[in-house]
Amino acid sequence: MPLDPKAREFLDQLEAAGGPPLTDLPVATARLAIDALFASQGEVEPVARVEDRRIPGPGGEIPIRVYTPEGKAPFPVLVFIHGGGWVLCSLDSHDPPCRALANAVPCVVVSVDYRLAPEHKFPASADDAWTATKWVAAHAAELGVDAAKLAVGGDSAGGNLAAVVALQARDAGAPKIGLQVLLYPVTDVGAETQSYRDLADGYMLTREGMRWFIAHYLGKPQDAEDWRASPARAKSFAGVAPALVITAGYDPLRDEGDAYAQKLRAAGVNVDQVSFGGMIHGFVPMGKLIETGNRAVTLIAGSLRHAFR
Repeated sequence: MPLDPKAREFLDQLEAAGGPPLTDLPVATARLAIDALFASQGEVEPVARVEDRRIPGPGGEIPIRVYTPEGKAPFPVLVFIHGGGWVLCSLDSHDPPCRALANAVPCVVVSVDYRLAPEHKFPASADDAWTATKWVAAHAAELGVDAAKLAVGGDSAGGNLAAVVALQARDAGAPKIGLQVLLYPVTDVGAETQSYRDLADGYMLTREGMRWFIAHYLGKPQDAEDWRASPARAKSFAGVAPALVITAGYDPLRDEGDAYAQKLRAAGVNVDQVSFGGMIHGFVPMGKLIETGNRAVTLIAGSLRHAFR
């Protein structure tokens, strides 16, 4: 499938703007640049209530943002974990899809601002994601949600963390997760697939960019073997939550998302897998710039509604 015209237009605008790749910048500067990119989408979708909170975490307080739609509690709940290579992005960068999902499902969305690398190496972000998910389940009444209707999801590095949380919940026996939503997830930080080679440059996320993110995230190379960094290396996938796996055709991570869906399916897990063939990595939160991101949000909302029945 050819590259989507809107994705091509977006990439051309980035190239015309000039400047080095994010991964050639100091981390602090790269964070400012990615925040500015997401802020360029303009006005946000209104939600009945949005509340910033802090919850106890293993390395200090974890900031969360709670989106509550119109309607009567208790609502289903989605714990959303943003992407950004474990290094970039924030509650603000992924504010648009969280608002859209809260309204479209409808459900409460709890967005998690986990500790970022390189200041906080693996497994800090995974620990925060797991802690936040358990906290949401334990504080369901306070949040106005039904802990029996809980999903976890995220994009890219956030998809990696969501997959890890789903495995941890399976191993712990709680909380029960009805759906894991994995958007172009990182699933094996120690492997480079064919799509890494075929799509190494020119489509926003690059092979060298992924190497940069992983080098910042891992404390030592051996960490790549740990399933909490590389969920594809878990010993078993049996009994893990059903999954929606979304991949993008022009994404270096495409093949590992496909492979992870196959591993889940082979273990008897119910998997819906959707490839947006003309899309680039990171398109879902960019619906104001790449309209197909909005179509993906609609698809995700439908999958969540089905899981929450």
